[in-house]
Amino acid sequence: MRILHLGLGSFHRAHQAAYLQQLMDSGDTRWSLAGANLRPDMAEVEAALRAQGGHYTLETISPAGRYRYQRIGAIREVLPYEPSLAPVIACGADPRTRIISFTVTEAGYHLDPQGGLDLASPDIQADLAQARAGQPGATLYGAACAILRARRAAGAGPVTLLNCDNLRHNGERFRSALMAFIGQCDAAGLADWVAASTCCPNSMVDRITPRPSPELFRRVQAATGLDDPAAVTAESFSQWVIEDRFAAGRPDWGRVGAELVESVLPYEEAKIRILNASHSCIAWAGSLIGLHYIHEAIGIAEIRQMAWNYVTDDVIPCLDAQDPPSPVNLSVYRDQVLYRFSNPALQDTNQRVAMDGFAKIPGFITPTLRDRLVRDEGIGSAAVLPALFLAFLQRWHEGTLPYAYQDQGMDEAAAHRICAAPDPVAALCASAALWGGIAGDVRLTASVRQACAQVGQFVARHRPQD
Repeated sequence: MRILHLGLGSFHRAHQAAYLQQLMDSGDTRWSLAGANLRPDMAEVEAALRAQGGHYTLETISPAGRYRYQRIGAIREVLPYEPSLAPVIACGADPRTRIISFTVTEAGYHLDPQGGLDLASPDIQADLAQARAGQPGATLYGAACAILRARRAAGAGPVTLLNCDNLRHNGERFRSALMAFIGQCDAAGLADWVAASTCCPNSMVDRITPRPSPELFRRVQAATGLDDPAAVTAESFSQWVIEDRFAAGRPDWGRVGAELVESVLPYEEAKIRILNASHSCIAWAGSLIGLHYIHEAIGIAEIRQMAWNYVTDDVIPCLDAQDPPSPVNLSVYRDQVLYRFSNPALQDTNQRVAMDGFAKIPGFITPTLRDRLVRDEGIGSAAVLPALFLAFLQRWHEGTLPYAYQDQGMDEAAAHRICAAPDPVAALCASAALWGGIAGDVRLTASVRQACAQVGQFVARHRPQD
């Protein structure tokens, strides 16, 4: 039986593929992976994997500095990228493929501020035109529509569509957007077949996976003797929580540490609000004072305190107030997360973590601000995060960031208008794309304005010396 995974990036190879490798190593070899990319921007990695028969080295590093090297061979098929996606569609329509999984950035979902499919997106419009002509597109929805159309025609049976990324309620939101996409395609009968023959369980994934560097490849060669251009590195910690809803079977991932649960919600809320949001906080703050790595940034007591205060003062009260309360020990999880960030061996860059702010804020930070404001509670600690982002964005606007900023969710013209506005704080806080229903709330604006003053003082205290 086969899993087709879309997105052969570092995270998939350090996370889901590693879980399947552990299962294979235990003697259960019933499942294997086929991997593919939907875009041509990973040609070198794809070529390296194909040359190595899908094998590569996974380096893991503990916060105590222990290095471990493992050869991963769970990816048995590396499908070549073609604009027609013909190999991907054929694999997805094969009855042996029982799960189609994918790793997508927040922006890759093309959702509007209300959480639905953004039909105004040029990429979505282009894919809809392709789909109406019976062709695959470049987005996840265009590819999924083409695969599912072929699978239905082939009578290949039910299939699970499994998200492996950081979007909150990822399975539910993907399914809703996919059905909206199919509905716009006028694909006769496909929507009914998809509704009856697929399921989309929510999931939560967690493993810090820095971008591979030349130093990684040198370490791998020194430790293993292998010249491996497809090697990946990650922290030793790993977590995978999945709703146990599958349409056509699944690997026994529970045997190797994955958590199969009835509801992922409390786990993903803790992870997204605590880990992901504080990670961005640390990266923005570190970038503002000229630091390169996450471990350097969290080594600054004031930055660590910002993240700690945000979680302690605002996130934990929100999650504890839910019914039922979170099953996660939130204080322990907070401390564990901050400890993981301090791992110097990961060499995780602020540039990597700081990216995609316009996509991350609505999912990672806005829910906590909204929950606090709905109960008319203070947001002083949480407001520091948008204040940091605004200072960071202004550096981007001025061209003074120490690196190129990438943000798939950013409308560059709108971002420049925010920074150039007579009152950038008010302009930022008025953005419905960032804040949804609390955009323009006077309490949000006032708190962020006060936090901006704190951030300005922080930067002045830690400004690099000329």
